[in-house]
Amino acid sequence: MLASMISAALVLFGVIGYTRLSVRELPDIDPPIISVSTTLPGANAQVVETAVTDVLEEELSTIQGLRTLSSSSSEENSQITLEFNLDRPVDVAAQDVRDKVSRVRGRLPVDVLEPVIAKQSADAQPFFWLALSSDNYDLMQLSDVADRLVKARLQSLPGVGSAGIFGERRYSMRVWVQPDALSARGLTVQDVENAIVSRNVEIPAGRIESTRREFSVRSLGELKTPREFGELAVASQGTQLVKLKDVARVELGPEDDRSIFRYNGSPSVAIGVVRQSKANLIDVARNIREALPSIQQTLPSGVRLQAAYDGSQFVTHSINDARLTLLIAAILVVLIIFVFLRNLRATVIPGLAIPASIVATFAIMYFLGFSINNFTLLALTIAIGIVVDDAIIVLENAFRHQEELHEAPELAATNGTNEIGFAVIATTIALVAVFTPLGFLRGTAGRLLSEFGIAVAGAVVISGFVALTLTPMLCAKIL
Repeated sequence: MLASMISAALVLFGVIGYTRLSVRELPDIDPPIISVSTTLPGANAQVVETAVTDVLEEELSTIQGLRTLSSSSSEENSQITLEFNLDRPVDVAAQDVRDKVSRVRGRLPVDVLEPVIAKQSADAQPFFWLALSSDNYDLMQLSDVADRLVKARLQSLPGVGSAGIFGERRYSMRVWVQPDALSARGLTVQDVENAIVSRNVEIPAGRIESTRREFSVRSLGELKTPREFGELAVASQGTQLVKLKDVARVELGPEDDRSIFRYNGSPSVAIGVVRQSKANLIDVARNIREALPSIQQTLPSGVRLQAAYDGSQFVTHSINDARLTLLIAAILVVLIIFVFLRNLRATVIPGLAIPASIVATFAIMYFLGFSINNFTLLALTIAIGIVVDDAIIVLENAFRHQEELHEAPELAATNGTNEIGFAVIATTIALVAVFTPLGFLRGTAGRLLSEFGIAVAGAVVISGFVALTLTPMLCAKIL
């Protein structure tokens, strides 16, 4: 009874671990990568390189564990990418980068914006893409719909880390400066820019106090409409104010096109979904698809929300193939056992030992932070042929005691197990010694094979335990 309860507990833990394991095509072999993005408004590529990129590169190149450092400088933007050794924790690397950037912050130009430091990984890339399109709404309106109605709903789904909008068109106030009007008044484009920056602000204006009340005062200086921008004072010439409408045309329109997204040939707005790092890829994709009809009902008439790309489909097909291979291997092993034993009741015993050992291995994988991928499923497929050996050894010896020595089933199971118990333990230790070192390999090969080796070793350990506990009990009850 105790053996049954322990085996049932192992299987239960295995089932719980299986439901909580993340699913991916391959083990996580991505090296820690940190990016540093810096913007210097109004600077060309050469100025960005000398004033920003070179300064940051000189300091960042001294970080411990750095494998490669690459940079690119373009108009107004500096991009530096740092790749660290595989054994370097990404959080530690990111903190080192922040410290180095803070150290040289004072050497950067005064106008430079705060550098943006971000961790990059495969899990941080969108795996599910949605397309928002319409025949009645333009891209600016679709961008607004995506931001207000779609993005927030997607981010509330279980397992979704974030959602980003791509190919969007944001509203902007476009100021078309008239050179002749500026020249006639002795003004420059820089004068117009300075006026907009300095006067289009909303600042606190203090408070008004009395003996009984106190009021906070807020200056409403933020401009919102083309008419308000047109009335903005650019300069004063004698007693006359030069307003923005006198030297420029102001209109509401989209920002400059920096990217475009098309779905089925039509301009659309794309929403890319990033899953949480430990979330099950397949479950997250299913949650998104199930939520699409309800999200569609909240959208304006004529707006279509469609799944454009689902990266989980490739993983699903790959994992399903590996699962099918695992199932076929288990069935073939049981059939071969039946062919040689020619006893249905005896075949049932190793047939139960296989799922008990394999399912319980998922608990070990969960506690070690592994995932369900092609390598771990391959490990379990190989382990089927190994874990059944211990059960067959115990079964065969108990069967011999019962048939040849004419012992009672319970006595035959006890004596048979005691007789070859040390051999089972020795075999288990030997197999564990073969596969466990794979878990200590370094580099990309180590990342690929560590989960494979530990999964096989874990299955072997559990199979040895099952062979010495559950199998004798089944022999006593079934044979």
